[in-house]
Amino acid sequence: MASNLVIVESPAKAKTIKKFLGSSYEVIASNGHVRDLPKSRMGIDVDNDYEPQYITIRGKGELLSTLRKAVKKADKVYLATDPDREGEAISYHLTEALKLDKKKYKRITFNEITKNAVKNSIKQARDIDMALVDSQQARRCLDRMVGYTISPVLWEKIKRGLSAGRVQSVALKLICDREEEINSFVPEEYWSLDVSLNPNSNLKPVVFHYSKDKISKSEIDKVVDAINGKDFQIADIKQSEKSKKQPLPFTTSTLQQEAGKKLNFATSKTMRVAQQLYEGVDIKGKGTIGLISYLRTDSTRISEEAARSAKDYITSTFGDAYVGGMVNTNSGKKIQDAHEAIRPTDVTITPSSIKDKVSREQFRLYQLIYNRFLASQMSPAIYETNTMTATVNDYKFKASSSKVKFEGFMAVYSLDEDKEENAKLAGISVGDKLKCDKVEPKQHFTQPPAHYTEALLVKTMEELGIGRPSTYAPTISIILNRRYVVKESKNLYVTELGEAVNQFMCKAFPAIVDTSFTANIETLLDNIEEGDFDWKVVIRNFYPDLADSVENAKKELENVKIADEISDTECDQCGRMMVIKYGPHGKFLACPGFPECRNTKPHFEKIDVPCPSCGQEVVIRKTKKGRKYFSCISSPDCDFMSWSRPTTEKCPECGSFMVDKGSKLMCSKEGCGYSCNKKKN
Repeated sequence: MASNLVIVESPAKAKTIKKFLGSSYEVIASNGHVRDLPKSRMGIDVDNDYEPQYITIRGKGELLSTLRKAVKKADKVYLATDPDREGEAISYHLTEALKLDKKKYKRITFNEITKNAVKNSIKQARDIDMALVDSQQARRCLDRMVGYTISPVLWEKIKRGLSAGRVQSVALKLICDREEEINSFVPEEYWSLDVSLNPNSNLKPVVFHYSKDKISKSEIDKVVDAINGKDFQIADIKQSEKSKKQPLPFTTSTLQQEAGKKLNFATSKTMRVAQQLYEGVDIKGKGTIGLISYLRTDSTRISEEAARSAKDYITSTFGDAYVGGMVNTNSGKKIQDAHEAIRPTDVTITPSSIKDKVSREQFRLYQLIYNRFLASQMSPAIYETNTMTATVNDYKFKASSSKVKFEGFMAVYSLDEDKEENAKLAGISVGDKLKCDKVEPKQHFTQPPAHYTEALLVKTMEELGIGRPSTYAPTISIILNRRYVVKESKNLYVTELGEAVNQFMCKAFPAIVDTSFTANIETLLDNIEEGDFDWKVVIRNFYPDLADSVENAKKELENVKIADEISDTECDQCGRMMVIKYGPHGKFLACPGFPECRNTKPHFEKIDVPCPSCGQEVVIRKTKKGRKYFSCISSPDCDFMSWSRPTTEKCPECGSFMVDKGSKLMCSKEGCGYSCNKKKN
């Protein structure tokens, strides 16, 4: 009969762990948290030193009853929730909900769900780390305070159902700021110059590039005139070797980024599949196996045992020359928890060996994690490089080639920038004269900043210190689900609703959307985890300022609140002039006679610009996902469409319509490049 009880979060994890423990252990899943703050109110007693008011989560009563019965039968209770702040808090709440005797329970943690790791954790059982619990409580209370005090103000100002969050509001502002940068960006023209030089009839022409980048058309013309019809001479040849360092193993952030770029996985999908790989996958012939180590980490550390296993595998599979030593880069950076990087739990379980035993998603993500880890323990790649300089009339042109001399880690993992240049420069010596076959001046324009993708947003949040490994995916999911942001072809675009929420937050709660303020909060949470800070001090310093901001916003809202704007459209059912309303997908026209008259119509905001194609009104429309664009009011009969705001101005060089780029106007015709400052009113 079982005399030991092990409590974990999920049934999948319970199934995997049960396999490693004998009949004297019973393993039960709590299905996540059993206690939380109430949904109906903030649940933090402001008058009683901000004490959180936890309640049993609805639907968990029967589960807790089952757990209590199991606790009574057990001699020892092991709390085996995840090895992070959240897991520590779940264990703490289990002790409170089950009223566990301190002498009866212990906390165990493991970075991977393997037989050795689970059994060793029982030998190293410890007390609950209240510093970790307090850090999680502080985050939960801060987020609850922001959400439950600011969201009602948003409901009053814009519409019900909106939400504000401590991290999500900053993420939304990052996307809005980037959209503003892109919309106001004015491309600048620059030129480059390539020449095809012919060594002799036996060799193919080689393309040389003018050594200066981003030069003007006038300078290009000057160079072309000077080199026209002239022979070039090889002035210098440099041969060298360069090494490309092996990549570090994955952290949560880098895994989300690479899975987004290489596998086209959303951050939420990456975490869902990684959770399955961590908790255990049923593999025929082997049973349930945890394939990867813990997935929420910002550490690149690898255990000595894992490094030794990787070395042995690389030696036997590739040879001694491929074995390298990975250098950890955590120094100087605050790393949450003492986790390892994300890695396979057993390097001998290759992706190909389980391909037909797991789902396609699981295989692809496991292969990515496996290959990245293996590459991190391999030697650098070595390139041979060859650079030639050709001169004519004191102008320098260069050609380069490179080829892989030793592939090293690239035998298993390639980086996006790993591109071999195929130009063949053999058979050319210093002093050789080369004839010019072709001169190619090329016009270019500077490009605006890239739209955020989920991967780029995660990278930016990590660099700015906003959020932590466990928060990136939920934050992005929230702003997508709230329709503040939409995703089209990987890119994230802010919607009209998102713009309204961001403008309101920036005006009423500038501290909440300030990246430095949010990053400082994360540092304070880390300090609480280290035991250097009382979590209540953070709450005491935070809430009064937040409450004052909310009260000020309410007063301002009462002063600036306006009635529904009357449109120039007549209701075709009752004759009243329709008013502009704000719905979940933006503005629309509604009859003011509601509920007697329920007539509604789409609202097209006119911009007082005639359509460049047919002369009718240009209006603002939105895609099905909510991205804003400009088109003719008679669409689809007229096919005019522009992502940038058109103006009444015409380009003096080509006659095309100009678009508004903030402080400047720019020609809409691709390749024209004309721009000018706006006329002052």
